[in-house]
Amino acid sequence: MTSAAERPILFLDVDGPLIPFGSSSGPLHSSMSPGQGNPLLERLTPGIGPRLITLGCDLVWASTWMDHANEVVAPRIGLPKLPVLEWPDVNVDESPRGLHWKTRHLVEWSNRQPFIWVDDEISDMDRLWVAAQHPGPSLLHRVDPSKGLLDSDFATLAGWLRSVMPR
Repeated sequence: MTSAAERPILFLDVDGPLIPFGSSSGPLHSSMSPGQGNPLLERLTPGIGPRLITLGCDLVWASTWMDHANEVVAPRIGLPKLPVLEWPDVNVDESPRGLHWKTRHLVEWSNRQPFIWVDDEISDMDRLWVAAQHPGPSLLHRVDPSKGLLDSDFATLAGWLRSVMPR
């Protein structure tokens, strides 16, 4: 269980979870015109932001989109400006084989707080490493990049949060 001061962090990737790769035959959502820039943004699900907020976590961008996620993605899905993980220069050679380059930094940034990491590139090595290095509860939730965040993913996240947050 966590204290009220320790709201879990939800580290959120953009490509895959929020912008599903899906079919290349066209956009998944047609609420934006092609003249608005990156055509992949048409794959965002308007209104998914409030669903993420309702989970009761401190949302943090954990994406190579960095602050561009606040400028381009957040307004389209109903999120306010969020904190952004700044990625340090990482020497991949120092990491165990198969460990995602984000993993160490997420654990460090969480500062022992419970966290969820939502990404489409999470591996068993990431889960093992986090279990060994992070003293608090964590959920590394891999999203199918062809589909993005689905109702079943939200059910998994909410179930985990019920198990670690006080009532």
